[in-house]
Amino acid sequence: MGAPSMTKPVIGFIGLGLMGGNMVENLQKKGFELVVMDLNKDAVAAVLERGNAKEASTPKELAAASDIVMLCLTTSEVVEKVVYGDEGILAGIKEGAVLIDFGTSIPASTRKIGADLAAKGAGMVDAPLGRTPAHAKDGLLNIMAAGDKETFDKVRPVLDEQGENVFYLGALGAGHTTKLINNFMGMTTVCTMSQAFAVADRAGVDRQQLYDIMSTGPSNSPFMGFCKNYAVDGVSDLGFSIANANKDLGYFLKMAEDLGTRAEIAEGTSHNLQAAVDAGMGNGNVPEIFDYFLKLEK
Repeated sequence: MGAPSMTKPVIGFIGLGLMGGNMVENLQKKGFELVVMDLNKDAVAAVLERGNAKEASTPKELAAASDIVMLCLTTSEVVEKVVYGDEGILAGIKEGAVLIDFGTSIPASTRKIGADLAAKGAGMVDAPLGRTPAHAKDGLLNIMAAGDKETFDKVRPVLDEQGENVFYLGALGAGHTTKLINNFMGMTTVCTMSQAFAVADRAGVDRQQLYDIMSTGPSNSPFMGFCKNYAVDGVSDLGFSIANANKDLGYFLKMAEDLGTRAEIAEGTSHNLQAAVDAGMGNGNVPEIFDYFLKLEK
């Protein structure tokens, strides 16, 4: 496949959730032709209505019709199913095409998929995302991309249409690795601060006062602000669910294990998130774990 088709490649997109749906809308606004798939037929209908798009019935069919295949899916397990199924991407992908995984996946799985695509003459980039669905609609995401440089350079113009900041991190899997480290750090901060508010409450220390004191010191951060908004003001405005955070911490621990090390702080965060999910709080935003900590007995 020559370079010209990469200037306005046909893009196959699987996963039209909040993030993926908005990413597709942004690509459509910028004149790209789309082939899409999702179990949610309303999401597919919305894309088709905007024009210059069609629906594929299988990942194989979608891959065969696309120069770049993009995934915005929930788990490594789902990604592997879509890639390796009988009617999967691997069965249909064209030589010279590139698969981009925008989800948060296990690096070892990403590298395995990349090797199997390379055997068919196709490339892969892992490109997990930072920022929100609102940024996705305007093409202002943070994109942590990795893969061999030639493959990255090939898809860079399209990534630039989707992200305000596109970081190149090196070999395939480095994007997913960085994303998991980033989420371990962020979610641990949220769990820690939420627990601090809960313990303060139990000790008879005013939560607002605790925030006033801590936020004037070096612990202050946007994450602390999100925790305060919930624990003090009752406003839940960090749009990331406890269930998602729990999944990412599980992946981080798996990655640490694959690296031959142990991350005990992450084990603590993971334990807390899993307990909150078990308590039926999975759909809540992460700072809402404050409610779990508030009720926690030894």
